[in-house]
Amino acid sequence: MTSPTRRFLLALAGAALLTAGAATAEAAPLSAADQALVDKATAYIQTLGSVAGRFTQVDARGVTTGGQLWLQRPGKARFAYDGASGLLVVSNGNNVNIWDPRLKSYESYPLSRTPLALLLAREVRLDRGVTISAVTRRADGFSITAVDAKRQTLGKISLDFSDGPVALTGWTVTDVKGGQTRVTLSGLRPASGLDKKLFVLSDPRPRVGKP
Repeated sequence: MTSPTRRFLLALAGAALLTAGAATAEAAPLSAADQALVDKATAYIQTLGSVAGRFTQVDARGVTTGGQLWLQRPGKARFAYDGASGLLVVSNGNNVNIWDPRLKSYESYPLSRTPLALLLAREVRLDRGVTISAVTRRADGFSITAVDAKRQTLGKISLDFSDGPVALTGWTVTDVKGGQTRVTLSGLRPASGLDKKLFVLSDPRPRVGKP
């Protein structure tokens, strides 16, 4: 069974697809209209500063979880899952730290190697390092589907945006077996003056043998 930590990283894996092949992949040719939407999405993410909101995640098994999120670009984020899981995912600008209280599990990864790197980068680019396989228009916005041309076994990501004004509303990750993890954002709003402690997460486990 996939752990909550792995499910969270899968849910955000779109950023990994959009960054992992930066040195090797070529973007697919886009029409002028499609490129304009990609440019709008890039400009929107680039202008995100400090925001707060909620997220709902539905994994490939149909399990729904949700929680509160805070972003402070560049570099910082906090995802706090609701309820008994108590899962916390915190980026402090250098590392992404993950605490699962149910499993008493604490993990840490360099931010640059995690999916959060896309949203939290100082400069965001959706037009380099990936193959954009589709730009799909919807009644309320548009979606950008991308794959890493060098490592297509990772699957694909569809980033969803509202239109007028452009805003990120969620994403869907499809793995190589066709399983999908869907994340929906809601109530995303500017949030100035965020407490610095939101973006600090140290290993809460007691140090055995140490005072």
